[in-house]
Order: sequence, then C-alpha cells, then structure tokens
Amino acid sequence: MELEPQTVKLDLSETDINWNRLDKTKFHLMGAVLFTAQCGLLHPMAVVKTRMQVAGSGLDRNRGTAVFRQILKSGGIPGVFRGFGTSAIASLPGRVLALTSLEVSKDMMLKYTEDLHMDEATRVGIANGVAGMVSNLVCCAYYVPLDVVVQRLMVQGLPGTAACNGPREVIHKIMRVEGFRGMYRGFGLTALTQSPANALWWGAYAAAHNVIWRSLNYKNKGEKTPSQLEMVTVQATAGTFAGAVSSVITTPIDTIKTRLQVMDDYGGGRPSVIKTAKLLLEGDGWRGFYRGFGPRVCNMSLYGTTMIVTYELIKRLSVKQA
Repeated sequence: MELEPQTVKLDLSETDINWNRLDKTKFHLMGAVLFTAQCGLLHPMAVVKTRMQVAGSGLDRNRGTAVFRQILKSGGIPGVFRGFGTSAIASLPGRVLALTSLEVSKDMMLKYTEDLHMDEATRVGIANGVAGMVSNLVCCAYYVPLDVVVQRLMVQGLPGTAACNGPREVIHKIMRVEGFRGMYRGFGLTALTQSPANALWWGAYAAAHNVIWRSLNYKNKGEKTPSQLEMVTVQATAGTFAGAVSSVITTPIDTIKTRLQVMDDYGGGRPSVIKTAKLLLEGDGWRGFYRGFGPRVCNMSLYGTTMIVTYELIKRLSVKQA
C-alpha cells in the first residue's frame, strides 16, 4: 500500500508569542539591554550613511567604504560612534513605547481579523503591518527630536554644520534659533512616510515568515515544532528580505529628511521639505536621492535580521512561567 507523504505541522504558539503570554518587566528589561547592544553594532553604518547624505560634505559622492575609512582616519573609533551615547541612553523610554504599542496593536488586530475569511499569511501580514504603523506613529513624537540631535552630532565638523560640544549644546542652539519647533524639524515627513514604511517592513516580514514556513512543508497548527536553528534561520531570512525591500523604497525620503534635520541654513529662511528636495535635485539630479544607499540597504538588512532575531529571542525568554 502506498503511503501518503506526511506534512510536518507548525505550532504557532512556539513561533508567535502574543502579548498576554509575556512577563512585561522581563520583556522590557531584556529588550533595553539587547537592542542597545544591537544598535551599537550598527551605529557606524548610520554615521557613514548620514555623512554621505549631507550636502557639501565632500563625502556625498564617495563610496561607503571610503567614507568609513576617512572617518576612522580623522576621528578614530570615537568618530564612527558619534552620537551613540546620546542615542543609547535617550532611546530607553522610546523602546518601551515601541515594544508595547507594537505588541498590543498586533494582538488587537489578530483578534479583530480572527473571524474573517482570509489566508493566514495575509491575516498575519495585515496585523503586523498595522501594528508597525501604529507603533511608529506613537514613537514619532519621542524619536524625532532625538533623531535631530543625534544626527547633528554625527555630522560635526562637516561644511554647513555648526560645531557643538555635546547634546545639551545642540539642543540649546536649536531652541535659541528656532524654538521648540526646531526640535521637530522633519516631523511631518517622518510621520507621513516612516509609518507606512514601518508598516511595509512588518507586513513584509510577517508575510515572508509565513510563506517560508509553508514552503518548508509546515502548516499552521499542529503538535510538532521546529528546532531553534530552524526558527532563527527563517526569522533572519524574512528580516533580511523585509529590510532590503523597505530600504529601496524609503531611501529617497530618508535622504531629504537627513538634510532637512542637520543643516542650519539653505540660503536664507527656514528649510522646508520642498526646498530641500529641490536643492538636492538641482545639485545631484535624481541619483542624489539615493546618496548613502549602499550603507543604508546594508544597515537596514542587517538591522532587520539582527532586530527580529533579537526580538523573537526576547519574547521566548520572557514567556510567563506556568
């Protein structure tokens, strides 16, 4: 008698841990430590990308590796970590906001769509996409001022930028010249573009994650679970894919936002999104919108991979004990 091929079934309770199963204190403490370490590893690429995007820096037409070597030569190791201390410490409250809003909104969307007749990959992708958008909107109010300060610290010494001794002086200078509004330079652009981009990242990740499991002949529910190595490999692959897709779409906006946030003057008057984009187009053409693309796609792909593996590890380690 011919035997039918057996399909291994995937227990989603092991690969998709929902908010109500988490020890919140452990979740946030481990998240703060591990995500800070992850950002530290990737910070040099962010410095390179930011410097390449600044007009008149003399670095905007160089390759990322050349810019990295130049920063090392002129500033040593501290040079490629400019702004990291400020970013690491000030990001801690933002991480709590981001993780909580992401998990709560995803959990709500999964419940709301539970009775809808749709493919599981679509349902999970939609839930994660909405959660990513909500999380980004919640965090924009906190992270945009931090982004303005950190990016100004990253570009210290470049033409068109003012020298400042630390984050306090950066904040003081911005407040003196532009007032509180200056701390939110680029806020509208960030909120209107990064929220859909965040939704794209989480949606692409969730959909890719589900599709990969299915391609490996795993189904939605069952008794057998994959090994830890299988889970990490699938998460890393889906994270890399999501990061690459998102970076291709969002780099032009990121270039405009970076120039808008770090420059003190664009020929008189307060810089605007339209003026910044126009000057970028006049100076570099359409190619200019993808300045720093190499470091950015590398950064986002590595960030996507390491972030999601770290994130899923934190969730597994934070499951409430029965």
